[in-house]
Amino acid sequence: MNNKRHAHSPPSPPSPPRAPSPDPDPREPVPAPVPSSSPAASAASSSQEAGSEADLWKDRHLRLAAEYDNFRKRTAKERAETWMRAQAELISRLADALDDLSRFAHIDPAEIDSKTLHDGVDLVERKVWKELESAGVTRIDQVGVPFDPNIHEAVTTQPAAKPGQDHTVGQVVQSGYKIRDTLLRPARVVVLTWQGH
Repeated sequence: MNNKRHAHSPPSPPSPPRAPSPDPDPREPVPAPVPSSSPAASAASSSQEAGSEADLWKDRHLRLAAEYDNFRKRTAKERAETWMRAQAELISRLADALDDLSRFAHIDPAEIDSKTLHDGVDLVERKVWKELESAGVTRIDQVGVPFDPNIHEAVTTQPAAKPGQDHTVGQVVQSGYKIRDTLLRPARVVVLTWQGH
C-alpha cells in the first residue's frame, strides 16, 4: 500500500476564460448598461447653459443701462452748473453798470439837466456793451448790408433808390443780437427792393 502523500500538491492550472455565449444563460446575471446621456438630459443641460448665458447678457445690459443713465444725469448736472456759472459771471460783470443805472433812475429830475442825464445814460450803455462784447455778444444793427434771413427778419419793404440797393437793409426797426455764432434775436428790418424804373 502506497501511503506516500505529497506535502504540497501543485496548484491546478487556472481554467481558461469562458467565451461569451451568444445565448446567455438565464441563470447568469446580466451586467447593467452604462447610462448614456439621453436627448432630454442634453436638452436640459443645453437649456441651462443658454439660460445662464442669457442671464449674463441681461446683467451686462442692465449694468450698461445704469451706467448710461448715471452718465446722462451727471452730464446734465454739469451742463446746468456751467450755465449757472456763466450767468453769474455775466451778472457780476454788469453789476457796476447796473449800479450806475440805478443811481440815474433815482435822481430828482429837478436837480439834473438833460445833458447830464444824457451823458450819464450814454456812459452806462458803454459800460454795459464793454462787458457784453467781452462775453462775445454782438449787436446786429447795420444799415445798407445785404438782407440775410439767417440774422434778419423783414417787417416790410420800401422801394430802393438805385439798383445797387436791391435786397439790402434800408432801416433797422429793432436791433438783433448774437453771442459768438449763436443768434439770440434777429434784427427786425425794412428791406429795400428795386422796382426797375
